[in-house]
Amino acid sequence: MPARRRAEPSATEAAAPAGGPRVLKKYPNRRLYDTRSSSYITLADVKDMVLQFEDFEVRDAKTGEDLTRSILLQIILEEESGGVPMFTAQMLQQMIRFYGHSLQGMMGEYLERNLQTFVELQKQFANRGLGLGDGKSFTPEMWSQFLAGQGAAMQGMVGAYLEQSKSLFAQMQEQLAKQAGSLFPGMAGRSGAETER
Repeated sequence: MPARRRAEPSATEAAAPAGGPRVLKKYPNRRLYDTRSSSYITLADVKDMVLQFEDFEVRDAKTGEDLTRSILLQIILEEESGGVPMFTAQMLQQMIRFYGHSLQGMMGEYLERNLQTFVELQKQFANRGLGLGDGKSFTPEMWSQFLAGQGAAMQGMVGAYLEQSKSLFAQMQEQLAKQAGSLFPGMAGRSGAETER
């Protein structure tokens, strides 16, 4: 883990509230300051916080604007640039096409719910197979070994995951049909009739 440099907080720096998320401040020089440890940290340190399931937020030191998403996207970009990327070029192109599209909000919600369902599935695997509780320490190597040793149980759980994914997609289609029905009243009856076929 990279060495953290201690720094004296200025009078304007407020310490993170004890019960709230850990507050990281981003300065114009692109440096991140951890108000809890009173030290400068790196993106690698922020990635460690994510891996440790630590609740944090990144704020602009001057304006207080929430920059958490921006920092998380930087971490994803670094991960995608090195090692083995998770997203193919085709997948990224498809995602970009949804920006500015009327389905952007629904697609974001669909992806988030689907990912959450997958995380829940992973936790179930961890609980059943290795007794790791919440799955926080379930490393990729352990995941691979665990999956290699599974048979019917894995098929059943993956089947349930796919069924939930299908259900989420059906809900998204239903919302789309309702929106189309309110915009184009003649289409509402037709889309319902087509669904019944």
